[in-house]
Amino acid sequence: MTNRIDERFNKLKSEGKKGFIPFITAGDPDLNATVELVNAMANAGADIIELGVPYSEPVADGPVIQAATQRALEKGVTLRKIINTVKQIRENGTSVPIVLMSYYNPILQYGLEKFAQDAKDAGVDGIIVPDLPIEESKPLFDELKLKDIHLIPLVAPTTTDARLRKIAARAGGFIYCVSVTGVTGEREKIDEELSELTARIRSASKLPVAVGFGVSKPEQAFHIAKHCDAVIVGSAIVKIIEQNPETAVGKVAEAVKAFKTAIGKTCNCFFENY
Repeated sequence: MTNRIDERFNKLKSEGKKGFIPFITAGDPDLNATVELVNAMANAGADIIELGVPYSEPVADGPVIQAATQRALEKGVTLRKIINTVKQIRENGTSVPIVLMSYYNPILQYGLEKFAQDAKDAGVDGIIVPDLPIEESKPLFDELKLKDIHLIPLVAPTTTDARLRKIAARAGGFIYCVSVTGVTGEREKIDEELSELTARIRSASKLPVAVGFGVSKPEQAFHIAKHCDAVIVGSAIVKIIEQNPETAVGKVAEAVKAFKTAIGKTCNCFFENY
């Protein structure tokens, strides 16, 4: 069976379209809402959905996602419960590719082999581990590869070409291009050197390139999509959930539609690369 992430990017390529990947923190405001949000985002046009695993030391996250993480932790949300939630999402008939973003410690405590098996059984398609360096990633990579789950790497503006080649050799699904140095969060202006960074990534890998960190408005997503194959938006969507806990599902769906529409206006310039 082909990984759902690969299937989705192949479909986008065949249609000449760019992808949209929204991020939410799993368990914020609660896990039942997460199921509803994933379903709503999928119906609104999300191509892949990224679920953040709450962790007590979220070093790569800005204040909006940190606050969502704290809310989820206070509800007792754990990695095991999130995997069960993904299973529930699949049982409800949602086929959108799902990626978990988790720091390494929860995965290590879970047990790598057990984690990979449970994630596969639940219907997880990819894993992002922001604090796992390439030099230490082989044990997890090997377990995930056996289950056809992609280990998706992050590449930053500070990543050297030599290191980029090492990362690309172990990458799967897509390359997560961090558009700016620092932590997640909305920004008014995205690094003007983004096109140079994505070009460097394409020289090292034929995988699709998705750009995230700091994308906050549909018009930004439109411009960024010119340089990549998919755009990732996290803090802007998490903020909607924080500000509208009772009506979050509908408002998040509206935001996803707006981002997807903006990205859909971007010409398909780079898909021939992979």
